[in-house]
Amino acid sequence: MQLRDGVLCLAEGMRRGECSAVELAKAALERIALLDDALGCFLTVTPETALAQAEAVDRARARREDLTVLAGIPMALKDNLCTRGIATTCASRVLEGYAPPYDATAWTRLRSAGAVLVGKNNMDEFAMGSSTENSAFGPVANPWDLERVPGGSSGGSAAAVAAGEVVYALGSDTGGSVRQPAAFTGVVGLKPTYGRVSRHGLVAFASSLDQVGPIARTVADCALILQVIAGRDPLDASSVPVDVPDYRAMLEAGVRGLRIGVPREYFGPGVDPGVADCVREALDVLVGQGATAEECSLPHTGYGLAAYYLLAPAEASSNLARYDGVRYGRRADGRHTPRELYALSRGQGFGPEVKRRLMLGTYALSSGYYEAYYLKAQKVRTLVSRDFQAAFERFDLVAGPTTPDVAFRRGECSGDPLKLYMADALTIPANLAGLPAISVPCGFSRSLPVGLQLVGRAFDEGTLLRAGHASQQAASQWRRSPPVAAGGKGAAT
Repeated sequence: MQLRDGVLCLAEGMRRGECSAVELAKAALERIALLDDALGCFLTVTPETALAQAEAVDRARARREDLTVLAGIPMALKDNLCTRGIATTCASRVLEGYAPPYDATAWTRLRSAGAVLVGKNNMDEFAMGSSTENSAFGPVANPWDLERVPGGSSGGSAAAVAAGEVVYALGSDTGGSVRQPAAFTGVVGLKPTYGRVSRHGLVAFASSLDQVGPIARTVADCALILQVIAGRDPLDASSVPVDVPDYRAMLEAGVRGLRIGVPREYFGPGVDPGVADCVREALDVLVGQGATAEECSLPHTGYGLAAYYLLAPAEASSNLARYDGVRYGRRADGRHTPRELYALSRGQGFGPEVKRRLMLGTYALSSGYYEAYYLKAQKVRTLVSRDFQAAFERFDLVAGPTTPDVAFRRGECSGDPLKLYMADALTIPANLAGLPAISVPCGFSRSLPVGLQLVGRAFDEGTLLRAGHASQQAASQWRRSPPVAAGGKGAAT
């Protein structure tokens, strides 16, 4: 059995005695040791933790205890999810070596379900980026082409799943940071409705936009993971007390009768023709299974990107003010006045992209500019939300490409931040509206993966998962394995 076989297959193998949790953990650790020098997916590897958790699962299975389907499955966490006693750096020098005194709620729930943590994934610093080139500890390579980016900011998580280093991972999605790297690496990425999954223990970037979500090889695996991590959490006031349905049971319902809206704005200028063709072919498959697809309009889509890059930096400028060199995190050496200490600690600790966004956010909130920029961006956010509300009066889902193009080459956008930001143009609207969205692999353009994005009504992840599962089951491209680095050379896995 291989890690790429997925949660259900591996769980069944353990139940039958074909493999053990310890064997799976060792396989994941060996694969990380083999591949990660070239890929750079992990900032921290936790062999002692993984083996101890796996041994506990094997003992429980030997006692014939009732175990969840996730018990014994090797997984990873994006390095902005707090893990008690294990380094959580957000890929920033500001938090280098920091080990939180508590766990994120999403991880607490997975650990209680028997998950086996093999490490923490690399990411864009403080989740600010779309390529995972902005990590203070080095970039991540795309397993499909080591010269290309895996997307961001959850690029380490997506690349680790795509390369078979882990079975699944948790990432965070503020403007597309789960879905965009999933599309770039040929895996599934789900952003739940805002408030569906607790943000407690997720290091804040933009609090009104951030959401924790799973990355896995299949929609079915994402459904299993969401089942565990979803639900009200008293430690997070923004989590919503809405019942969590049985997502796994909903998968086989099919798409017959589903109405799919296809926004013309999602196929406009800047969308690669090969990407558009793959997405349209995937929609044709769903129509062939009984769904209907009709063109529609989300007229304010084009304004979402600009609004996001005012709102998210504004919230970040507030959230990241806590890294001052006094309470925790990096502290500048020497004796300094408080003002000098703050400036030196932050100047030495934050990377250029974080500094760029903090300055933009501070400017947008400053006296004399608040109404001209921040307040206007909030009004645009409302218009984007109303577009979706109008669409969902006619449709059950909205569909289009996850990204305008396939993964770009490393360094291609480093001198042009606006070009980099455009990679999130199609994912940002769902974050602004707080809606659930999923990226499902749907083909290849120029030999690189393409993602189909589905957006649903608030708290209707079940319909997203139904449609995504139907799309994936009807296709075979997602079963292909990427070329990855082995011993410094490309090798198929």
